[in-house]
Amino acid sequence: MKNYTITVNGTVYDVTVEEGGAGSAPVRAAAPVPKAVPAAAPAPAPAPAGDAGSIEVSASVPGKVFKVEASVGQAVKAGDPIIILEAMKMEIPVVAPEDGTIASIDVSVGDAVESGDVLATMN
Repeated sequence: MKNYTITVNGTVYDVTVEEGGAGSAPVRAAAPVPKAVPAAAPAPAPAPAGDAGSIEVSASVPGKVFKVEASVGQAVKAGDPIIILEAMKMEIPVVAPEDGTIASIDVSVGDAVESGDVLATMN
């Protein structure tokens, strides 16, 4: 017999498996065992750039960075796309909240982002 601890959707199970040849007994799973599951450590915040702007451009949805439309130093108008996110097989533009200049781009194509993550800064 071998004992395993398995976590499924945050619930921890102790499972006992009998080893044997043909005709062995089926696998028996124990009732969920309350155990403290260590939470994943939060991702470290990106280090602020020396010339980071005062206006933060944040992700409105969780997704993946599909394309970076603007570059550092580029002047943008309110509503101009800065970054394109891919979420639920849709391309979602993240636009400039106001007129300004891009001070930093804090993500790269392919990065996974969560809602509220700072993607870029503006002046």
